[in-house]
Amino acid sequence: MVLFLTLLAAGIALVAVGAAVDGLLHLASIGVLLLVADLLYLAVRSLWRSTRRPAG
Repeated sequence: MVLFLTLLAAGIALVAVGAAVDGLLHLASIGVLLLVADLLYLAVRSLWRSTRRPAG
């Protein structure tokens, strides 16, 4: 969970800085990609946890 929150904070910070500073639009795009990767990580982690539970 710490990794998820760290990636989330970093992605939001990159998007904010990239959008605010003129000429750093590439930071905003990197931040968006980081947020997408973070959401994919959360989805894979939740799917992996749901398949490990014993049936019963």
